[in-house]
Amino acid sequence: MNKAITDGIVFMPPAFAAGNLAQFSRGDGTPGSATYNNLPTAAFVPADADFAGCLEIQKTDTTQKLRYMGQTPIYPGCYLRITVRIKAIAGSLANVRIAGWPGNASESMVSGVTTTGPITPLTTYGEVVTATAIVGTGVRGGVDMAWGPTATYGHFGIDLTGASGGVFRIDDIVIEDITEAFLRDMINVVDVRDYGAVGNGVTDDSAAFEAADADADGRKIFVPAGTYRLNQSVEINNRIEFEGKVSMPTDAILSLTKDFELPTYIDAFGGDEELALKKAIQSLMNNADHESLDLGGRRISINGPIDVHAAVPNRDTYAQRRVIRNGQLRAEDSTAWNTQTVTSTATYSANNQWKLTNVNNIANVQVGSHVTGAGVGREIYVKAVNIGAQEVTLSQPLSDAVGTQTYTFTRYKYILDFSGFDRINVFEIEGVEFQCNERASGILLAPLGTINVIRNCVFNRPLNRGITSPGDGCQGMLIDHCQFISNEGDIWAQNRQSVAINTNANDVKIRNCRASQFRHFAVISGAHSVISGNHFFQGDPNPNGIRTAGIVIAIRACNCQITGNYIDNCFIEWTNEREPEPDFSGGFGFAGLSITNNIMLSSEVASWFSSIVVKPYGTGHYINGLNVSGNTFRCVNAYIDRVERVDTSFANLNLGNMKNVYFTGNTYHNVTKGAENPLLVTHGQNSHAQVWEVDTDDRLPFGGQAMEIESLVVRSRPRDANNVSQFHNPYAAGEQGTKKDKVHVLWPVPMMGDVTLRVRMDK
Repeated sequence: MNKAITDGIVFMPPAFAAGNLAQFSRGDGTPGSATYNNLPTAAFVPADADFAGCLEIQKTDTTQKLRYMGQTPIYPGCYLRITVRIKAIAGSLANVRIAGWPGNASESMVSGVTTTGPITPLTTYGEVVTATAIVGTGVRGGVDMAWGPTATYGHFGIDLTGASGGVFRIDDIVIEDITEAFLRDMINVVDVRDYGAVGNGVTDDSAAFEAADADADGRKIFVPAGTYRLNQSVEINNRIEFEGKVSMPTDAILSLTKDFELPTYIDAFGGDEELALKKAIQSLMNNADHESLDLGGRRISINGPIDVHAAVPNRDTYAQRRVIRNGQLRAEDSTAWNTQTVTSTATYSANNQWKLTNVNNIANVQVGSHVTGAGVGREIYVKAVNIGAQEVTLSQPLSDAVGTQTYTFTRYKYILDFSGFDRINVFEIEGVEFQCNERASGILLAPLGTINVIRNCVFNRPLNRGITSPGDGCQGMLIDHCQFISNEGDIWAQNRQSVAINTNANDVKIRNCRASQFRHFAVISGAHSVISGNHFFQGDPNPNGIRTAGIVIAIRACNCQITGNYIDNCFIEWTNEREPEPDFSGGFGFAGLSITNNIMLSSEVASWFSSIVVKPYGTGHYINGLNVSGNTFRCVNAYIDRVERVDTSFANLNLGNMKNVYFTGNTYHNVTKGAENPLLVTHGQNSHAQVWEVDTDDRLPFGGQAMEIESLVVRSRPRDANNVSQFHNPYAAGEQGTKKDKVHVLWPVPMMGDVTLRVRMDK
């Protein structure tokens, strides 16, 4: 590149000639400075043997200056070489150097820059000596005078230093564009050093980067070796290549809009993958030019939790769709992953069910901590901490903890931790493997948020948790096509502690996922959830082993759909453990659960194992809306008594108040008593009796009572004691026997024959 050729720019001063010495200054070359015109100690020599026309001057000043008064333009990325030939004629010998005066757009002098080139001594009379120096905006090897991006022109010439009195002849001043000597690619590369970048790790190069970007106009920006300190936020709107690296304060944003992918950020930050990820996420959440961050398929080593809010400190809430995709985040060995545990006494009241009050040691309780203690249900977390009020806000109410006691707050460490935000909406993570390595957990959501999406991700061997919601950040969350691989496969099921997913808010969808050998696959504490197409298995090699719940529905009125799943060696547990006063006092009861078209497999389990367990934490509860249909229940290498039961650890269900319970169209293999409701019962009366007692054979769901008889059909010829057909109209009475699970068929006279009844255990 040569601007004299490409742009027709004139850099050369005019040649010395008679009558033009007024264009050459004895000062800095600025307007008004003294010139060599009509100076007695200066003259134009038209015919020198070496120079032809030249300027002859006598040195009379300590520093004798010669400057062209015209403004020679300076452009970013353009480098000029100033050359002057000179010889001593008589008198004292001196030294010569190229010199210039730097001016800016306001025609003021640019301060703090070098204005002279190297000194060359004149040692012999008549010997032609060449003085040369290179000037430009950038600090480059070979540049003698780096004037920075604010310089726009210069007045160039020479200085004579040393003894005065000597006479010298000076050839014409030559200024030429030698930019090509500094360009790696003369066509499409812009070097940040040409715009004043220093790269010493201290000087703020932010303005130089922005100037290079402004001038690039589609060309690639090149960052050569060095450490470039950017104290301000910088946005680069052209392609960029890093040989060197940048350093920035935490709150400064680097936005690479044309190269917005993690590998470029890794190059920008000198190979520091963790820092690069933080800065890339910071840019993702502060720039409208890109909606997703591509990790480039890279495996990124993480040495401690990524506190996303700390990486994006200017945002407390975020509600625009953003995506992180396509890579692996690997937890490396570090003490930063160590779980932190705090114990504290606190008070809980049913009238203030979302808070713990009078919490001592509260300054050490962290948002996102897992809360345990007497009467604390599963998957309770700290949603917020108010140190001044000594209050902790909980993700869910406690089940039976009224009063003052000691609680344990356990803070797991997550590869991606969003808990520092107040709210995050519509954030997506796609195609990312969380390689937890038994050191870290996966994702901790924000306390509030809606419609966040996690899809096609793998959570590999999390130490404690896969996806944790410490509040309502899971509202409407979508978890699709993810795989959860436990680190506890060699531990008996009852001794496991890891949980793949927990939710607190409504409208969550968990679909087409796979999970192996966690304590629980999902603990659901919100309503209107859809759990479909998943395969989760939790068995162990222990003969007659204990199995844990795969899905825990922790609220009564759940309105939840569980359909099309492969539920392997675990069960669905339905509780009301989120109620501080768990005895029934009103409402729908256990309502709105649909379990349809699932495969429910168990193997080598105890006979009391069941695939569906209802566990009321207080008295008086009943089921009001349960649909179990189209499922396949199978037990391998064992028999189980039944697929459904009530866990009476705290209380039984009120079997006399059951409503809208449907067990239909299910398949039972190696199940002793397959439940149905309504239940079709056949009865053959082989002796004459006026009252026929029909046994439901304990096949009504949950050991229910024969509350309703939908139909009664006589299937053979009814005969009296004389073997005469009598077509009387019998009727049925339910809730008979000590367990109220039998039906009496009553005739006006003793009869014998066969009947079929359709019996219900609900109203």
